[in-house]
Amino acid sequence: MQKTDCDTKITFCSYRQLGDEDKKLVEAAKTASASAYAPYSGFMVGAAINCDGTTVTGSNQENASYPCGICAERAALSTAASCNPDGTIRAIAIAARGRDGFTQEPVTPCGICRQTLLEYELRQKSPIRIIMHGESGTYIAPSAASLLPLSFALPKENKELHD
Repeated sequence: MQKTDCDTKITFCSYRQLGDEDKKLVEAAKTASASAYAPYSGFMVGAAINCDGTTVTGSNQENASYPCGICAERAALSTAASCNPDGTIRAIAIAARGRDGFTQEPVTPCGICRQTLLEYELRQKSPIRIIMHGESGTYIAPSAASLLPLSFALPKENKELHD
């Protein structure tokens, strides 16, 4: 039997400690959450991507035919890839709010979004920093691979991501 360690290194910081580029992405994600269509859950999520210096945003779009809908992260990723198919996504920021304001705790990507982010990392052969913002602080992950250590990928791709 062989044992494998799956370590995830996440940075936790205050909004004030973020660099200017990260603050810009967080603010764009917060703004994008206002365009969410979330009449069923009341949970409005915004995502903002830095793709070659250009900011691209997305928001979650629910559907009465639950769970048919799209998350903010996948909306932003699809837009970025459609508008700039050869671009490199450097970072994504995520912010969410309910009916009473922005969440206190950072919101992390769901499993589908983690896998989708991982696919974009594989396509572009470089990591995507994930900035997960909450009013009480912000988590920063160095890559989607770090949030999905036993990812659904070919064995060779998995090894490359985690080396």
